[in-house]
Amino acid sequence: MSYYDVLIVGAGHAGAQAGISLRQLGFDGSIAMVGDEKDPPYERPPLSKEYFAGDKSFDRILIRPASFWEERKIDMLLGQRVKSVDPVGKFVTAGDREIGYGKLIWATGGSPRMLTCNGADASGVHAVRRRDDVDAMMAKIDQINHVTVIGGGYIGLEAAAVLSKFGKKVVLLEALDRVLARVAGEELSRFYEAEHRAHGVDLRTGARMDCIEVTDGKATAVLMQDGERIATDMVIVGIGIIPETGPLIAAGAAGGNGVDVDEFCRTSLPDIYAVGDCAAHANSFARGAQIRLESVQNANDQAKTAVAHIMGKEEAYHAVPWFWSNQYDLKLQTVGLSTGHDQTILRGDPATRSFSVLYLKGGKLIALDCVNAVKDYVQGRAHVVSGAVLDQAQLADATVPLKEVGLA
Repeated sequence: MSYYDVLIVGAGHAGAQAGISLRQLGFDGSIAMVGDEKDPPYERPPLSKEYFAGDKSFDRILIRPASFWEERKIDMLLGQRVKSVDPVGKFVTAGDREIGYGKLIWATGGSPRMLTCNGADASGVHAVRRRDDVDAMMAKIDQINHVTVIGGGYIGLEAAAVLSKFGKKVVLLEALDRVLARVAGEELSRFYEAEHRAHGVDLRTGARMDCIEVTDGKATAVLMQDGERIATDMVIVGIGIIPETGPLIAAGAAGGNGVDVDEFCRTSLPDIYAVGDCAAHANSFARGAQIRLESVQNANDQAKTAVAHIMGKEEAYHAVPWFWSNQYDLKLQTVGLSTGHDQTILRGDPATRSFSVLYLKGGKLIALDCVNAVKDYVQGRAHVVSGAVLDQAQLADATVPLKEVGLA
């Protein structure tokens, strides 16, 4: 059995940051990172944006060059999937090998939630989660004209924007009554719906699909519950992820939607931490609710928290959430969590394609969605952190910089 002082399971953003932080803080023990892809750690957000669009090569989305890991003596055990964890014997099983550990950092992220209807596993049905997913779509892009995107979250909208740029005829199906319904207010949803339609996307909300029609093993149409047949050459599914926590939960770790962690990212199992998309934690910006955050920010900051604890520093996780999305020439930047808001304030005019939506709860600013409004994003962050009750007239006045808004 091989052994490492710290074993990192998962080679995405969270796993990479854990390895980087360990060496930055002077950890001189042995480290290995186990990843089930063949590639070293790379950035995930560009997969549905710049990489899919061909604007960035794969080398440009590597988190660090391959030589970085070798120079820092971090063994990369790639193309291997951890099947089980023994928290008593302190080892994992990956493939046909057992790997012992002193500390274990679980950073596995999640796998795409796929359709469960007939035809869901046909050729031509794709997710957007890994490099191989996007490479498979890019290999066929010149041979297709009609694409159906299922899901009106960020992944679906970003993919639709790229496909529109390629001149494809895109139908986007969202089952709820608006896009981004789970993460943003109605003002932002309606703005993005209008933008996509203006770019030629046939965007449909309240759209209920039935199944995928398959001919000779290939998806050829999406059949709707009302009987409509939407002919298609490719289907892209963007309906969320399922956290990859099976081996940890089977080993006895507490969890449900993800694996539960405390303020230092410790699981209920000794010497095992969990970070990133798979980790459910009590988040102060969600009013203490136990949530998972699917973001690069959360992956990196939780990894730093876990490593600091391994190094003997008890620095509780308390990072303000932030996200971004690029669609067409629109840059959306979000800070805070709008879930549970009881009021919104529109700052600026959506017609100018530069505005912000402010989310309040009990008079306090809890989040901002900023479209082509970088100053609002940068200056609004401090208000989200402070939790102060601000002058709402000034908040709504785009001529007043957010940093100058006074208390109510």
